[in-house]
Amino acid sequence: MKNTKLLPLILVAFHLSVMAEVQVGQPSPNIEGRLINGESYSLQARKGKVVLINFWASWCEPCKEEMPHIEKYLQKNKSQGFEVLAINLDKPSGLEAAKKIIANYSFNFGLKSDMNYSGLGYIWRVPSTFIVDKKGVIRKNGLTGDAKVDTRILEDTINPLLSAE
Repeated sequence: MKNTKLLPLILVAFHLSVMAEVQVGQPSPNIEGRLINGESYSLQARKGKVVLINFWASWCEPCKEEMPHIEKYLQKNKSQGFEVLAINLDKPSGLEAAKKIIANYSFNFGLKSDMNYSGLGYIWRVPSTFIVDKKGVIRKNGLTGDAKVDTRILEDTINPLLSAE
């Protein structure tokens, strides 16, 4: 019985440690794995680019609402060094739906089972969007603040990063 009193404290400590792992202004942990098209992916290899990492699911309406904004921003800014990595968090039963959705976009696309993003901590909400600057530093933590992005948030957050040295 004594151990059951400790369990809530352990869970709170674990939650706080996971939340504390990723902070704006700190170097981003590497994300690596295999994209759905078979190509290997490494965030560290993208230094010199601004990268938006978007965690989403096919059943998530806010995820599907923000994707056209992200795609439009990508098309407008990819020549300036902007990239998107979309990581799908669906269970295997939802993957066909996810593939149909992502077919409309030009994002780098990975499945949670094929990508190692553990350094970001536990992804507990969707959408979750992280933004990493050209030097590999986190500029938006997807686990805090606005869950969903739109054109204004993309422009306000990413435009200064694209023009920075």
